[in-house]
Amino acid sequence: MSFQAYLDAIEEKTGLTPRALVDQAKDRGFDDPSVKAGTILEWLKADHGLGRGHGMALVHVIKHGPQIDAKHVGSTGSHRDDADTLWLDGKATKPA
Repeated sequence: MSFQAYLDAIEEKTGLTPRALVDQAKDRGFDDPSVKAGTILEWLKADHGLGRGHGMALVHVIKHGPQIDAKHVGSTGSHRDDADTLWLDGKATKPA
């Protein structure tokens, strides 16, 4: 599953765009480099019912922003994506 597919599935599961969840994480101080992924995963599970796979995709965005490694772009691997920048503003507004 691509990073973008994980983010789209998160929106379906929670009703919130990835950007809204990133904003919530920032409000809680989870974008601080000292915050461990486990802390963020616990919050995502408790408040939003997300499992580890979906949670780790969001942890990446919280910690590193929407950029992903170019090795995933156009590859044939399981985490391939069409672009090196993830769309955070919801599936309905995603450019074609």
